[in-house]
Amino acid sequence: MKNIPMFRVAMSPDVDKLLLDTLHSGWIGQGEMVNTFESLLSSHFENQRVLTLSAGTHGLSLALRLAGVGVGDEVITTPLTCTATNMPIMQTGANIVWAEVGRDLNIDPMSIKNSITDRTKAIIVVHWGGYPCDMNEIARIAHEAGDIPVIEDCAHVWNSVYKGHKIGDCFYSDFSMFSFQAIKHLTAGDGGALCCRLDDDYHRARLLRWYGIDRETPRKDFRCEENISEWGYKYHMNDINAAIGIKNMPLAHENDKKAQDNARWYESALIPFDGIEIPQIANDRESSYWLFTMLVENRSEFCHMMGSKGISVSRVHERNDKHDCFSKFRRPLPRLDEIVNKMICIPVGFWVTKEDREYIIESIKGGW
Repeated sequence: MKNIPMFRVAMSPDVDKLLLDTLHSGWIGQGEMVNTFESLLSSHFENQRVLTLSAGTHGLSLALRLAGVGVGDEVITTPLTCTATNMPIMQTGANIVWAEVGRDLNIDPMSIKNSITDRTKAIIVVHWGGYPCDMNEIARIAHEAGDIPVIEDCAHVWNSVYKGHKIGDCFYSDFSMFSFQAIKHLTAGDGGALCCRLDDDYHRARLLRWYGIDRETPRKDFRCEENISEWGYKYHMNDINAAIGIKNMPLAHENDKKAQDNARWYESALIPFDGIEIPQIANDRESSYWLFTMLVENRSEFCHMMGSKGISVSRVHERNDKHDCFSKFRRPLPRLDEIVNKMICIPVGFWVTKEDREYIIESIKGGW
């Protein structure tokens, strides 16, 4: 029987030498590898204000801090995401305001607009599966409400494009966070990055990611003589993760193209098909297809059928508002209720061969 997994780690064989050289170099903290990785990322995102971090989640924590979010404030966000999106809001002491999702599984701009109050300090959006949100409309709403900071959670994104702008250039947002966790298109083993729109935010974030210490100015006695004006975190990336990321970048480009090709093949085979809806097909944006999500009738039967044929399927993330740690923020979300009961993801990544995807489609068309 086939065994087609939902995820697989992509690791270039070119990683080996640079990683070993770094491990035995005598410097494995934040150093030249980190600087090189940041430079490559800046070129990729077409944004010179990029800093690497030890986790993508730390990028959200920094963005919320830079946005001035604190105790009693409100942050509008989506419940359809990894809990890593919304745990940083809890750390600030702010209140979560759940927005509805659209049919495309992304946060609904009109729900954002209807949720804004005088306590709203930030808006977090998630590009589900790599499919960009309607950033133009979200940016317009945020601007008209008093330039509320917009934070993009780009954990599912690598090469996604919206209206000609690469996600990460911060054209429509104030901050964009990326994840380089194990199973992402680009993995550095772990880690992440934060892209900023404004120079002031970028320079402040560079200090905050390493205890508020300026690591770039000349000093007489290591860092002993330097005054720290604002407390910070230990969020910096190290040279080990950066070395892995550097060598995996070309592979990430190749693998994203394979995922996009698989996704387009699925779309051509399944539109239209009774019992299945493909919700992410707008013409003004390009998804990186970290996930290929469908809405299916009789989902439990569909999952059982696919599992019996050796095809891994999953919702990937549970809606956050169901977890008890977020219980005080619950509110009616009828559209999310409907969508979550139908959504399922099928394997789409670089490991899915042409033979595999044909087998997947044949299995689906066989019924459930």
